[in-house]
Amino acid sequence: MFSDKSFFEVFSIAARFEVDLIALADRYRNLQVQVHPDRVADGTEQQKLQAIQAASYLNEAYETLSSPQRRAAYLLQLRGVDVNRVDQSDLSPALLLEQIELRERLEGLPRDESGLTQMEQLRVSIEERHLESQEQFAHNIEHENLANAKKRYYEMQYFAKLIAEIDSLEEVLLGY
Repeated sequence: MFSDKSFFEVFSIAARFEVDLIALADRYRNLQVQVHPDRVADGTEQQKLQAIQAASYLNEAYETLSSPQRRAAYLLQLRGVDVNRVDQSDLSPALLLEQIELRERLEGLPRDESGLTQMEQLRVSIEERHLESQEQFAHNIEHENLANAKKRYYEMQYFAKLIAEIDSLEEVLLGY
C-alpha cells in the first residue's frame, strides 16, 4: 500500500524539514485506522501480511518524520547523501571546539542537587544551539546546499545527544 511512496507522500505533505507535528499526528492516527491488521482479521494470509507491512511502514514513516534528527537524515537520504559516511570536511573545527567546551562544562558541574540550576542553564543554551542547527539545516536543504545541510545534521545530532545526557544526569540526581 505505501512501500512505493516516500514517507512524506504517505502523509501527503511536502518533503521539507518543517513539519506540522500536530497535523502529522492526526494524519497518522487516521491512516493507522485504515491499515490496522485487525481490519483484515478474516482476510487471506496475503491480505494480513500486506496489512502488517503497511502498518509497519506507516509506523516507520511517522517515527522518522516526527523526529528532527531522523527527518533530517531522511531528507538527506532522499537526495542521495549518505549520512553514515562522515569525513573530516563534515565536521567544522569550530563545532569540534564547541563540543569540547560543552562537554567540559557538563563534566565540571557538581553531581548533586546544587548543580541542577547550572545544568538547566546549560540545557537551555544547548537547546538554543540545537534549534539554530535545525533552522540552518532547513535553510540549507531548502536551497539544496547538501554539504552544509549535512554539516548541520551532524550538529543537530551532537546537540540532541548532549540534551539526552543532561536529561539522564538530571534523572539520576533527582532520584527518578
